[in-house]
Amino acid sequence: MTAQKGSAFLLKIGDGAVPPAYETVAGLRTTQMAINGDSVVVTHKDSGGWRELLSGAGTRSVSVSAGGIFLGSDAEARVQAHALAGTIDDYELSFEDGARLRGRFLVQRLDYSGDFNGERNYTIQLESSGAVAPA
Repeated sequence: MTAQKGSAFLLKIGDGAVPPAYETVAGLRTTQMAINGDSVVVTHKDSGGWRELLSGAGTRSVSVSAGGIFLGSDAEARVQAHALAGTIDDYELSFEDGARLRGRFLVQRLDYSGDFNGERNYTIQLESSGAVAPA
């Protein structure tokens, strides 16, 4: 397996149709994804003092953080609208090797910044709502 380019990790938002078509949100400079899982402990007196976990149980989630430059696209306007309304929409994460993950996400945080004579930068934090699965 060869190393993959970080620039090829794209965040896309659905267009609201069923099934959704996806559009790239913005020029991403930094991206990070975390797959989280909480466990359910089923340790009992016959466990011999060792912790035992129940496979397939617990809460799973995906968190996405990204930052970059907004370019004024319709996709960016949809992200901002969802952030202001606190609504959930379909998103896709795509990778250089062609792998994709799709799911519904809430815009947990959307920050803007910029310098005089510079581009407007943003950072975004998404939290999954429901299953996230390969596409």
